[in-house]
Amino acid sequence: MKRLSLFIITFISQFYFTQYQPKNLSSIDIKKANSWVDITYNSLSQDEKLGQLFIVALYTNKGEDFINQIRNIVVNDKIGGLILMQDDAAREINLVNEFQSKSKVPLMIGMDAEWGLFQRIAKAHKFPWAITLGAIQDKNLIYEMSAKIAEDCKRMGINWDFAPVVDVNTNPNNPIIGNRSFGSDVNNVVNSALAYSDGLQDNRILAAIKHFPGHGDTATDSHLDLPLIPHDMKRLEEVELAPFKALMNKGVGGVMVAHLYVPTLENEKGIPASVSKKIITGLLKEKLGYKGLIITDALNMGAVANKFKAGELDALAFKAGNDIMLFSQDVATGKKLIQQAIDKGEISQTRVEESVKKILLTKYYLGLNQYNSINPENVNEDLNNASHSALVQKMYANALTLIKDDKKLLPLDCKETYYYVPLEEAPYDTFLNQINTGATVILKKANEINTIPANSKVIVGFHKDNSTAYKPYKISDTSKKILVDLSKNQNVILDVFGSPYALKDVDISKVSTVLVSYENNDDSMKATASVILGQTKISGRLPVLVNDNLKFGMGMDVEAKIQNQTDRKNSSETKNSKIVME
Repeated sequence: MKRLSLFIITFISQFYFTQYQPKNLSSIDIKKANSWVDITYNSLSQDEKLGQLFIVALYTNKGEDFINQIRNIVVNDKIGGLILMQDDAAREINLVNEFQSKSKVPLMIGMDAEWGLFQRIAKAHKFPWAITLGAIQDKNLIYEMSAKIAEDCKRMGINWDFAPVVDVNTNPNNPIIGNRSFGSDVNNVVNSALAYSDGLQDNRILAAIKHFPGHGDTATDSHLDLPLIPHDMKRLEEVELAPFKALMNKGVGGVMVAHLYVPTLENEKGIPASVSKKIITGLLKEKLGYKGLIITDALNMGAVANKFKAGELDALAFKAGNDIMLFSQDVATGKKLIQQAIDKGEISQTRVEESVKKILLTKYYLGLNQYNSINPENVNEDLNNASHSALVQKMYANALTLIKDDKKLLPLDCKETYYYVPLEEAPYDTFLNQINTGATVILKKANEINTIPANSKVIVGFHKDNSTAYKPYKISDTSKKILVDLSKNQNVILDVFGSPYALKDVDISKVSTVLVSYENNDDSMKATASVILGQTKISGRLPVLVNDNLKFGMGMDVEAKIQNQTDRKNSSETKNSKIVME
């Protein structure tokens, strides 16, 4: 009988192993992986098995009482993992080390790090948003970037980056996706996301494609309320579901399910995808055949937290087919309700075994069969240094997109004088200082444009506030009027340091040259200056449909200007490298 039981257990483990293989899982020893999963699973009590299904949030900016609450949950509820939130890297490392030492099974540590750890750790270096990456034509650069993010994750003891977003952003007014999407074209989203996920998983950090079944055409922020996706099945198949279907057989280890109401897929009114058995089990697992880890979006979000009680929500999510409940607000009640459902026959124990063994197998894949303590010393410097700056500026330079250049004003001519007019609300000094290293620039404020001589070459910068990914992209009526006025008798080079959607209702018909730099920060401004000075090739393409005139894929190539160091030195000495302010 013991031999038969051992045979059945081994068979089940090998079955899940062959069915669920995150990219590069084959590089580990199959027998050892199966053995560890089986031994670990059988060593757990039922309460400990259920604990593996939960990930809770760890903040370091909410005080010691909050941290003590998490400490108690780790010890008493025996949870499977943590999601790291704001804000102190060294403190988080110390707490993770502590909590790992108290956990019978090492915790899986996750983070929303779509644009690197900066998304949660302010002292880390910011990487470009997905919309910027979508403009890059050489997807190997995205791989290089996500590999660097994986390096930073390892430095923090993070195993799972809840990225990339594979939502196809077809709604310019989407309040929550927008900059987080690679764009409005399915193939570009797929190719960009594959490079991103491969860069993570090739370096043993799990990826998670999100937000299933597709959050790209919403007008509601799911953090606040339940968004509606109104499309028919044909549209869903062609757009929303398409990236998930394309990537599921590429070894991406996780899928995150969104809090969305999709009546075409769920006929019970108001039921979010994240708790819909029809969508998760029926569509994602059975019809599409996904075998990897399925995790909810955060369960504290208004779209579901306003509708269901904490704990009850966790049980509904597990019944629907999720393996992991993320950001649980009541683990103890959730476990109790799941066990009650098992006792009533509403959930099978086999279902628990399936999820827990997938989680354990993933932990083995991530090296969590044994935990090595992380050293917090110098972590901020390790997450933000010259290697980050160099890579990020390369990304921005390759993303920069030239929409038009009717009078061939680029690259800039170091022998000429240019005027610079910064508009909108964000800082511009870095761009002005950097561009001045290769051209003579006269700064003019908006109220001084009438002093610019006619037929001059004028650079206009739309410097949008990019302090978060969710800031409005629209250009003020004042800035639009100034642009029109300048274009009447000047040769204007317009550079949009913000979303390409900013051009949606801007008249650029009389503007000689139009560039999109995508973001307004020091790295993007330095990279842009380098590009328009001719030091780097222009090769980006619009990743989104902006309007009838500015369509996905638009962009022009401009080769870098060849100039040797002696020429640069002589040019620099000639103009004396000073910003001229009048």
